[in-house]
Amino acid sequence: MKTKLTRFDLQSMKESGKKAVWVTAYDYWTAQFAEKAGMDMILVGDSLGMCIYGYEGTIPVTMDQCIYHSEAVRRGAPNTFVIGDMPFLSYQVNADEAVRNAGRFFKEARVDAIKLEGGQRVCAQIRAISDGGMLVMGHIGLTPQSSGQLGGFKAQGRTAEAAIDLIEDAKAVEKAGAFSLLVEAVPQEVCKIIRDVLTIPVYSIGAGADADGQLMIVSDILGIFQAFTAKFVKRYANLGEETLKALETYAEEVRAGRFPEPKHTYGMLEGEHAKLMAALKK
Repeated sequence: MKTKLTRFDLQSMKESGKKAVWVTAYDYWTAQFAEKAGMDMILVGDSLGMCIYGYEGTIPVTMDQCIYHSEAVRRGAPNTFVIGDMPFLSYQVNADEAVRNAGRFFKEARVDAIKLEGGQRVCAQIRAISDGGMLVMGHIGLTPQSSGQLGGFKAQGRTAEAAIDLIEDAKAVEKAGAFSLLVEAVPQEVCKIIRDVLTIPVYSIGAGADADGQLMIVSDILGIFQAFTAKFVKRYANLGEETLKALETYAEEVRAGRFPEPKHTYGMLEGEHAKLMAALKK
């Protein structure tokens, strides 16, 4: 049976140069496959807003939605390190509210850690949650909940000045008590500097190969999400196309009378049909 990793295992992987591999998952069956595939971690990302609910972004996602999906993922992957993603306005208001909402993930969904977006401006929340005995992962670079301020879903840290700001954010997040950091849509050179500067694990989603591990959105990996494809996405399957073909074939066979065939139907027990017809004639 697979053994769930701890924060200390993840730290040792960084120190030994072993890459961590993780994906998002939003439901029981995907989590099952992720665990069977040997993923080191699973993130129940607020990307579920787009991948599951069809929102244009992550802003509408609620705490209840995140808890609901985290519960399902935990059931599907009981032996994998699961991270719950703090949705918009679940931690920005103040540290007390951040602790309360983070606690819901641990109490109701039995996650192993939570993740929240932002650098220096959320350090008070990171410290408070950490002081509450909960593991916190930071997230800097392209932070989707702040995409309006960033001018959209754009790469960050592409100038020297912007890169310095990101490095300072990373240092602040570590100092505040985060056990790891996710860097999104940032030049590889900048992510490498952050990885080298920080003692905690630094993971990449669209920030190059020099990080301590890689995260990908499962809907992108499988070719299910159709709205857009980010530059850093590599599709490992095209289940969207296969799903469409399967549904079209099903519809065609039903309309043409080719499904269901006799092998797909049930028959009455021997002699029972005659009894039924006799009873109906009375």
